[in-house]
Amino acid sequence: MSGEKITVPDIMAAKGKRKLTMLTAYDYPTALLADKGGIDMLLVGDSLAMVVLGMEDTLSVGMDEMIHHTRAVKRGTSRGLVIGDMPFMSYQASIEQAVINAGRFLKEGRAQAVKLEGGARVCPQIKAMVESGIPVQGHIGLTPQSAAQFGGFKVQGKNAGAAKTLIEDAKLLEQAGCFSIVLEAIPAPIATMITEAVLIPTIGIGAGSACDGQVLVMHDLIGLFDRFVPKFVKQYAKVSDIILQAVKAYKNDVETGRFPTMEQSFTIDTKELEKIK
Repeated sequence: MSGEKITVPDIMAAKGKRKLTMLTAYDYPTALLADKGGIDMLLVGDSLAMVVLGMEDTLSVGMDEMIHHTRAVKRGTSRGLVIGDMPFMSYQASIEQAVINAGRFLKEGRAQAVKLEGGARVCPQIKAMVESGIPVQGHIGLTPQSAAQFGGFKVQGKNAGAAKTLIEDAKLLEQAGCFSIVLEAIPAPIATMITEAVLIPTIGIGAGSACDGQVLVMHDLIGLFDRFVPKFVKQYAKVSDIILQAVKAYKNDVETGRFPTMEQSFTIDTKELEKIK
């Protein structure tokens, strides 16, 4: 399947057969690299607010910004499934609002699916989206848009009651029509139970290795976000250091006259130059 376009049925069929990969992408160049790297799903996450736009949290980013970046990601993607992350208050207020905004991701952003946070409380919205022909990825556990309710970014499902609720939520999301579910910051044994309880793929982020796939924020993966590194992140590069070194070298070369040289300059025919003089 290396060169074939990934579809929602492909993602669903992968459960139990192969591990799925998902990364966030927010622009054309990173989408291009993720896609060339063979990543199955590219999530235009609302983490855009923090890692690209410099906002304090994910709550401030809106639909117009998300669609703008989704279009860019789509242009850089030929194989992976592009998923638009529905921002805060784009789906919570009403079923009608949810369907309209989800539709915008597909129609304007050219995404192939949307993701939204929550369990039982968002099942009516999910069902309506799916009935409208919009593929939906669920998201339970630590749901950043609801972090204020949780008292911050904390692991979820650490007691029996909370764990049972998560398992039930996963089943309800499946029944509502989700094609996969992101499990964030959930104890590995509970994530294993959820993965075994549903027939659709689970995509873990801080949820252990038993999930059907894994997702990370691109900027965490490559070391390009400097505020903090979550416990569940493995940094495969430290790109920020490389970029900083390049910027400092450029600055020094300009100040000392080493850049530009004739190699980076254009010339004019000597006879034409004499005419000007």
